[in-house]
Amino acid sequence: PKMKEDNCLHAALICLGMLYYSHAITTEKLNHARPSLHGHHEKGKEGQVLHRSKRGWVWNQFFVIEEYTGPDPVLVGRLHSDIDSGDGNIKYILSGEGAGIIFVIDDKSGNIHATKTLDREERAQYTLTAQAVDRNTNRPLEPPSEFIVKVQDINDNPPEFLHENYHANVPERSNVGTSVIQVTASDADDPTYGNSAKLVYSILEGQPYFSVEAQTGIIRTALPNMDREAKEEYHVVIQAKDMGGHMGGLSGTTKVTITLTDVNDNPPKFPQSVYQMSVSEAAVPGEEVGRVKAKDPDIGENGLVAYSIIDGDGMDMFEITTDYETQEGVVKLKKLLDFETKKSYSLKVEAANVHIDPKFISNGPFKDTVTVKISVEDADEPPVFLKPSYIFEVQENAASGTVVGKVHAKDPDAANSAIRYSIDRHTDLERYFIINAEDGNIKTIKALDREEIAWHNISVFAVEVHKQHQEAKVPVAIKVVDVNDNAPKFAAAYEAFVCENARSNQQFTTISADDKDDSANGPRFIFSLPPEIIHNPNFTLRDNRDNTASVLVRREGFSRQKQDLYLLPIVISDGGLPPMSSTNTLTIRVCGCDSNGSLLSCNAEAYILNAGLSTGALIAILACIVILLVIVVLFVTLKRQKKEPLIVFEEEDVRENIITYDDEGGGEEDTEAFDIATLQNPDGINGFIPRKDIKPEYQYMPRPGLRPAPNSVDVDDFINTRIQEADNDPTAPPYDSIQIYGYEGRGSVAGSLSSLESATTDSDLDYDYLQNWGPRFKKLADLYGSKDTFDDDS
Repeated sequence: PKMKEDNCLHAALICLGMLYYSHAITTEKLNHARPSLHGHHEKGKEGQVLHRSKRGWVWNQFFVIEEYTGPDPVLVGRLHSDIDSGDGNIKYILSGEGAGIIFVIDDKSGNIHATKTLDREERAQYTLTAQAVDRNTNRPLEPPSEFIVKVQDINDNPPEFLHENYHANVPERSNVGTSVIQVTASDADDPTYGNSAKLVYSILEGQPYFSVEAQTGIIRTALPNMDREAKEEYHVVIQAKDMGGHMGGLSGTTKVTITLTDVNDNPPKFPQSVYQMSVSEAAVPGEEVGRVKAKDPDIGENGLVAYSIIDGDGMDMFEITTDYETQEGVVKLKKLLDFETKKSYSLKVEAANVHIDPKFISNGPFKDTVTVKISVEDADEPPVFLKPSYIFEVQENAASGTVVGKVHAKDPDAANSAIRYSIDRHTDLERYFIINAEDGNIKTIKALDREEIAWHNISVFAVEVHKQHQEAKVPVAIKVVDVNDNAPKFAAAYEAFVCENARSNQQFTTISADDKDDSANGPRFIFSLPPEIIHNPNFTLRDNRDNTASVLVRREGFSRQKQDLYLLPIVISDGGLPPMSSTNTLTIRVCGCDSNGSLLSCNAEAYILNAGLSTGALIAILACIVILLVIVVLFVTLKRQKKEPLIVFEEEDVRENIITYDDEGGGEEDTEAFDIATLQNPDGINGFIPRKDIKPEYQYMPRPGLRPAPNSVDVDDFINTRIQEADNDPTAPPYDSIQIYGYEGRGSVAGSLSSLESATTDSDLDYDYLQNWGPRFKKLADLYGSKDTFDDDS
């Protein structure tokens, strides 16, 4: 039945199109006169006569319905000219867009048919050109004329939304009618023809929370006070329907996801009214005690909560900070606690929103309070000294066992355990002190010397009897009080000088003193002479009352010949109680001075020599000494020049110096005949030679016991004796040394050159090769040449 209805609808549309076409053709023919070959004359602007020919047939446009699926081609229209008499001499030709493919024409009747199904959404119109020509000659009978074939639209396209899914946000608690988002659909059908593209929007899902405007597609809120905390996300389905929403129209849908955004419409709220916490009294400031949290269902900055302490007896002992990551209030210790003083504290903590929305201020205060009770737990604390440090005094030289002072500590815990005391021996290595373990009394073990150590800084430990790990430590400073136990002495090793020509009561030196004791035991020194020499005829002493004394000459004239050194004892006393004194000796030398009192000489021997000998005698003595030195130098020089040279260059009989040995030896390759190591100096093996190249100050005489007998045949003893003499002779120059070669070579091609027995016995050796050895061996060649040569010479 549906296909029948569609066919009927198409047929009706075709009929309407044909009626419309006929009406248009009739109208055109009524409005235009029949074409004439003669034309009409019109006068132009320049007097030129223009000819306008009248058209015999004119058409505007044809219509063809889209999506026609009938069995026969669709008749689009008919072309006809008034010239056509029906005898078939006129031929109609169609050209242009789709001509011959989509649109075909009957060249005799001029009927135009559409051979294919047309889609207006693919192409809405076609421009064609029609022409009437003579069938026999193809001569144009009418001018070419264009016409348009429009594709008539039908509702064959449903509406389509721009997006398949939409996402939108709207604040919670928004008023009714608040715009959320606008959705838009489009229809490919012709919006200018019928209602095929007239869309109407409606909501299929999402009521009663949202609504949509039928003409614009704007989605709006439909319920007041929608709460994000109750439901945050909504899914809405919107439909767009063409044909103005009437029955038979096509439709399309889209899905819209709407999320409610948060507003600060909820105050923070503590889940309980009281929090219980505990902290040890041993906790240090800054340590965390506990946490509280107020719940706020809002999110983001709307859910930020700040915590503060607004009341309570623990406001000075505790503080609270906000952990913004967990939105918790962190209670921390601010000061040290004492269980024995106070065992519990109470705090009133407030949690308030950081950001408040003025639109919802009428909902009430955006804050909440809670009570935090903190109990202090008893901790096992170490002993506590009554003072942070102790300072005691004790006199030096006090007897062993003298009490210095007393320290005291107690157990702060409720148990109040007994305390034991001890001295840190690392601070009293010399063990000057001892402490009573029970009462804390500190005593001396041995005498103290202020001049050695003025202050003793020790440390005292206090531990609980039953809990040895609990201990405390306190510093104890012990001052050694000075006692006048050191007598004053000279400040330096004084040595004074007095002139022989000194005048009476003349001051020649000033002395001062030092005292190791404290200034309290020696504010001023008193200088005096011993009672037994208080009437010393030579010198006297004057106390300057400023811790110095002046030494003066009592008489005039001193003589170095009689006495050149005086020892003056001086008594020095301090001002301590009781006073201490000592006798110090001042050395005074008698010196020669000029008339101005300037020091010349203090040597008594030189003075005596100067007085006994004249200047001439001294010069004669010096001249004799010089002459003696010159003679000694000449004697030594001449003795050195008389030494015989090591090599004799005079013409002597060589035979007198030849030493004959019975054993010639094995030659250069014989290494067993003589041990060359005996010629080495043992002191020079490691590179150390004890002898120094210095000029001798005395003539060396070799020891007679080391020289071997003249006729000794022991060469080893002879060489060792000569080596020992050379090593121990300090007069020997550096070049007079023995050169030792540890390697002699592998032998010589010349063989032995020994002349032993050659003068007395005939030799079978041939020495003719000596003639080729050069001029240096010429004499040997002449002496040991061939026998023929000797015979000729004789």
